[in-house]
Amino acid sequence: MDKQKFPPFSLTRLLNTVFAPKSGERIAILIDLVDPQEIKDFAFLKDDKLPIQRRAHDVFYQGLKNGGLAELKLTGGDIFAYQITGGSNLDLPDKAYDPAGHELSLEKDIYPNYNIILCISTYSATAPLTAFAKKYGFRGATLHGVNDIILSTGLAVDYNEVSRNGEKLRLGLTKADSFDIDYEVEGKKYTLTLLTNKQEAQKSHGLCRGEKPDVANLPAGEIYFVPEGAEGIFPMRYEDGTLGLMEVSKGRVQKATLLRGNQSTVDAHNQKLKSDPVTGELGELGFGTQELPPSGRDIQDEKILGTLHVATGRSDHLGGHLTPDKFASAKNATHDDILFSPTKTPEIKVTQVRMHRAGKQEVVIENYRPSNYLRQLLAQ
Repeated sequence: MDKQKFPPFSLTRLLNTVFAPKSGERIAILIDLVDPQEIKDFAFLKDDKLPIQRRAHDVFYQGLKNGGLAELKLTGGDIFAYQITGGSNLDLPDKAYDPAGHELSLEKDIYPNYNIILCISTYSATAPLTAFAKKYGFRGATLHGVNDIILSTGLAVDYNEVSRNGEKLRLGLTKADSFDIDYEVEGKKYTLTLLTNKQEAQKSHGLCRGEKPDVANLPAGEIYFVPEGAEGIFPMRYEDGTLGLMEVSKGRVQKATLLRGNQSTVDAHNQKLKSDPVTGELGELGFGTQELPPSGRDIQDEKILGTLHVATGRSDHLGGHLTPDKFASAKNATHDDILFSPTKTPEIKVTQVRMHRAGKQEVVIENYRPSNYLRQLLAQ
């Protein structure tokens, strides 16, 4: 999509569209740091290796302080730091610090005292923040991994339009019985089948308005299910580039085998599956809904129309049953998206995705391109 089609990023437009805030509501920003005390006097800004936290300060914090609060008629605009969790959607520590160096409690001093909380972090905090929102009544947004491409595209779009298009696609996929995903890698073909059992499809559309506690994941734009079962085999690209085959039965990855790369990476994964089996549970099937450029960050790239992702682990924030207490170790209670896209997994082809619903079959994706069926839904 041509960059010229995106309007310039506007913090106030984004917040006004996403939250429709009421006059006088209090807003806060959370960031994560290896040493959260480095928020004192904004010492972390001296570290060039913290671009996400710098954008949280320069774009969001300064944007609120320099006119954003007044324009939106909000109060607060405060920023706090907590210790980096080290994993996607792990529970957040309670201890936090402010720029004056004061030690605070997220649960006592922050969650109950703000109406809107933005979490701009290294690792996704959507799952834990959603749980805290329901407990303390705030609304929020998680914007982990934000970079310049995301600011100028995925966060510059009109989320009213994203929501409308998302609903068109949601209605076209909802109450599906199952989905088949065909993969091709290293010259061989595999299929993963995910059972959705006529469940209502859900959408991540970026709107978080009204009184209901909720947390939006930004950039938004996906239709998703929490699978009720899964069988088959799918390839996965590990962070170090190793390719493995995931053998799935009874809704979980039971075993990984090496395709290409480091055997030790696969061995470590198998040890984790053995010691904590729920880490292999497939807790999400998601489809992107937006026409966006790749950003190099999964948070945006999984929202691109024609991509898909499955996720393992924690699913309670999506309406699933897998909560942190069901893991053998707290550090394993992550929700890890496995994105399949032409830029993230060029070695892996997704030749076709098929939906089975009410006795009919519809092709949804072919070779990372939306099918005519999806295009027709969007054209309505």
